[in-house]
Amino acid sequence: MAGRRGAPVRAGGIAGWFDDRLGAAGFVRRSMRKAFPGHWSFLLGEIALYSFVVLLVTGVFLALLFEPSARTVVYDGSYAPLKGVEMSEAYASTLHLSFDVRGGLLMRQIHHWGALVFSAAICCHLLRVFFTGAFRRPREINWLVGVGLFSLAVAEGFAGYSLPDDLLSGTGLRITHGIILSIPVAGSYLAMWVFGGEFPGEAFIPRLFTVHVLLLPGVLLALISAHMMILWHQTHTQWPGEGRRETRVSGEPAFPNFAAQSAGFLLFTSGVLAALGGFAQINPVWQYGPYDAVRVSMFSQPDWYVGFLEGALRIMPPLTTTVAGYTIAWNVLVPAVLLPGVFFTCIALYPFAERLATGDRRVHHLLDRPRNAATRTAIGAAAVAWYGNLWAAGGNDVIAYVFGLPLYATTWFFRAGFFVFPAVAFAVTRRACLSLQRRDLAALTEGVESGTIRMTPEGGFAERHERVSAEHAALLRIRHPDELVVARPRHILPLPTPGRAKAQVRSRVNRFFLDYQSEVEGGGQGDLRRDGDDDDDGEDGEDGAGGGRQGG
Repeated sequence: MAGRRGAPVRAGGIAGWFDDRLGAAGFVRRSMRKAFPGHWSFLLGEIALYSFVVLLVTGVFLALLFEPSARTVVYDGSYAPLKGVEMSEAYASTLHLSFDVRGGLLMRQIHHWGALVFSAAICCHLLRVFFTGAFRRPREINWLVGVGLFSLAVAEGFAGYSLPDDLLSGTGLRITHGIILSIPVAGSYLAMWVFGGEFPGEAFIPRLFTVHVLLLPGVLLALISAHMMILWHQTHTQWPGEGRRETRVSGEPAFPNFAAQSAGFLLFTSGVLAALGGFAQINPVWQYGPYDAVRVSMFSQPDWYVGFLEGALRIMPPLTTTVAGYTIAWNVLVPAVLLPGVFFTCIALYPFAERLATGDRRVHHLLDRPRNAATRTAIGAAAVAWYGNLWAAGGNDVIAYVFGLPLYATTWFFRAGFFVFPAVAFAVTRRACLSLQRRDLAALTEGVESGTIRMTPEGGFAERHERVSAEHAALLRIRHPDELVVARPRHILPLPTPGRAKAQVRSRVNRFFLDYQSEVEGGGQGDLRRDGDDDDDGEDGEDGAGGGRQGG
């Protein structure tokens, strides 16, 4: 209802009742005018969010019917080939879910596809953030949250994949048990603590079920909530374009535009996962049979997100060392413990390493085009090539069988690829980015081909070039932060003191990241515009939606 002159306008009815007690009207009004970008690349994070919603719904259904017990029973269900076979109660309940519960198999498959899509969406979202520089100030914390989400998604997916206690998942747990045992000194104690005794034991599946349905989902939900809250406070990044600045975020208002799009995308994601669950068979556990420690199925392959660990284990040469009576299995410890630990740590700390190398401590709301950050893009391509090589190595037995190749030949190929592929990917990607910078610079200065041929006064023929549009020119304009490039130190007496060595290293690393001028005239990354260049800084949505100034 309308208030007195000068008094704030309050909502009526139920909304007014809540506003009187929570004072939420102002927050809701500002939130409805929050600006969100419409570019398709920002939907990757939404796919992960909506897949998680589907996982929660289907997971509740499955948790009510699954029996997390390793107690041995004799199967007497609908699947005739396994009737009369001894198996764990967990495996029997999985078969019961698949063949005797109405809609049970559909829910199982939707849940499994949802887990794969959830992990893949987070991975693609992290790649988008990395290649566009969206992790820079002030978004370093959200980058750490995203890396934590991906790590937990991998652990959560593997836990759910292992619960049915079939031959394939049991083999994966056996490998996990061996990995824990490879940890020097503490490995045997950790294995006994995790599995509740000797492997496989009867205590592990109930423990794993508790971790899978309570602990990890709770942590994931907390991290997703933190991610969304930080995002809401800091606003989205945006692609460079005409009139866009580092200190202004523009886009569509949250309501009704973005809300309607999100609701539709939630339904679309749910529909796609339901279609995959209904028409694309996945994890047919009845074909594998119950877990037996003396059996291993041919061509066993884990889900994609742990495939790189499988590949690392397969290509690592046999190497062990005995120290003071303890045997250190380097061929397990290095690829399955140290390598993933170093990998995820490097991913988490990369924003801080780049800031240290470049000295860029400015606030960034504009994204980099990957070609304009050639070194960062090349580093990312090298990491993708390295990961892809390990992922493919996890299926070297399948590759050898399908193509008729010697198994050890494929193993040595992937061992060489561990070092060669990242180096080649880095060199090729960096050169490609610099070439694209040259092409953009040529289009900006010389124009684009028009398809019109004209005759010169001398009788020759030449194609007429047209000036690019203002919007296209703003996208092509390469931003080179000259003020961030560190000059090479020049010492009168080049004595190798620690301070001088540090200055030399920092200068070389800085120029490696930023100084493209010797290779591309005008090439680089960043934005030379200052906050003072904008008369009206802030966050704007369409139809007059606006917000506050984004500070650093």
